[in-house]
Amino acid sequence: VQLQASGGGLVQAGGSLRLSCAASGLTGSSSRMAWFRQAPGKERSFVAAITWSGSSTHYSDSVKGRFTISGDNAKNTVYLQMNSLRPEDTAVYYCAADVQAFGQLRTYSGMDFLYDYWGQGTQVTVSS
Repeated sequence: VQLQASGGGLVQAGGSLRLSCAASGLTGSSSRMAWFRQAPGKERSFVAAITWSGSSTHYSDSVKGRFTISGDNAKNTVYLQMNSLRPEDTAVYYCAADVQAFGQLRTYSGMDFLYDYWGQGTQVTVSS
């Protein structure tokens, strides 16, 4: 399995970006995908997750209402639409795949140690 993240860049506060994560070799319909981020000097934190079917999503409180995670099974791609960006959203964003997807999305999707595969990260910088 390989995950290729893209779409990062520099944007002004209040602007928007859409990240993409193309997954190759991932076929499990029971899997889940997620986005995490890591700001300089901080630990990696959960952003959003989606079941492979797209039927359920979950967001961190810090991005709820501003970010939307979605998936396109035909393209094996997961997206993160980020609106109303803030300087505190500046980070490297990583996509991840949890093949077994144990338990409920809301409870387990934020646990990064459960994820089997990680993309290389894409930098998002929000200027004030």
